[in-house]
Amino acid sequence: MNSIINDEILSGSDSIARAVVDAGTKLVASYPGEPITDIVESLIDHSREEDFYVEWSNCEKVAFELALGCSLGGRRSVMVAKHVGINHILDPLMTANLTGTGGGLVILAGDDPGAYGSQNEQDSRFYSDFSGIPCLEPSNQQDAYWMTREAFDLSEKFHLPVMVRLVTNLAHSRGMLRM
Repeated sequence: MNSIINDEILSGSDSIARAVVDAGTKLVASYPGEPITDIVESLIDHSREEDFYVEWSNCEKVAFELALGCSLGGRRSVMVAKHVGINHILDPLMTANLTGTGGGLVILAGDDPGAYGSQNEQDSRFYSDFSGIPCLEPSNQQDAYWMTREAFDLSEKFHLPVMVRLVTNLAHSRGMLRM
C-alpha cells in the first residue's frame, strides 16, 4: 500500500494553526500581541471555510473565560496570548485547574525570550507549573503541529487546560511539516 506524504514548508505559527483546525476546535479567543498574532490571523482565514469561531477579545481574561465556557460545554477551544497576557488569566486558570474542563482546552502561550517584540521577558512555564497544568514546548514546526494536537487529547484525558509554549524564533521561522 502506498501512502501519500504531504510535505509543506510552514512557520511555527502556521503549523500550530493547522493543528488547531485539524483537531476540530470550535472556538478560538485571543488578545493580540507578538509572537502569537500570526496564529490567530491564520485561524481567522481558516474559519471562513471551516466550522469554528474566532474572536479578538477585549482582554486575555475574557478570552480565557470564553474558551473555558466552550470547553465546559463539551467543545474543543483555544485561548491564545503572549506571555504578558498569561498574567491576566491566573484568576480563572487557578479555578479551572480545580473544577476541570470538558472538551479539550488549550492555552497557546507566546513567549518572547530576549524581549525582541515585547516590553519584557517572561517565562510562561512557571505559570503552568504554579497552576498544576501540563506544558508542552515544541522545538520545531513538526513538534508544534503534533504537540498542539496532543494537547487537546491530554486536556480531555485529564480534564485540565494544557499549555503549549511557543517562542518567537519558532513562531516566525519556517521548516518542514510532514503530514
